[in-house]
Amino acid sequence: MQILSNTATNSRLEEFFVTMLQEIYWSEINLVNVLSTMTGAATNDELIQAFDQHRQQTEEHVKIVERAFGVLGIPAQAEPSAGLQGLFDEGWQVIDETEEGSAQRDVALIIAAQKVEHYEIACYGSLVTLAGTLGEIEIADMLRAVLTEEKETDATLTIIAESKINAQASEEPVEH
Repeated sequence: MQILSNTATNSRLEEFFVTMLQEIYWSEINLVNVLSTMTGAATNDELIQAFDQHRQQTEEHVKIVERAFGVLGIPAQAEPSAGLQGLFDEGWQVIDETEEGSAQRDVALIIAAQKVEHYEIACYGSLVTLAGTLGEIEIADMLRAVLTEEKETDATLTIIAESKINAQASEEPVEH
């Protein structure tokens, strides 16, 4: 079976590329739910808005990855990503271990979200490079647009943290 549209034979790199695409597809599908939960757990209005905006972008990312599968001529199939599952689990743990309504929880949510963003940035950056190597320029361009949005989200989260939330959390007293 031919995996990529413009090649006569499958290479190990092509198979690896498809596996990575399946994993990022699984990640984006699951991230929609994770971001909904994080939006509900956040207190700061800017952070809530950023999480909600990224959830909407993530819904679009799912569609973009589905289109990439279409360009390859294969069905969209999700493959669990152990790395992102661990980061998602860490996000749930942050919610469980911080006080509702606290700036500390918002700080922890930002850090958890940025860990996911950095992982996604690494994945999308690699997918863009591999798509180019494999001659899949249309896919490289589609995924590059997602990569740009992931970087913008990371930068937005940094600005939100540094503008107020980190300082607020540093002033919250420890309760015994």
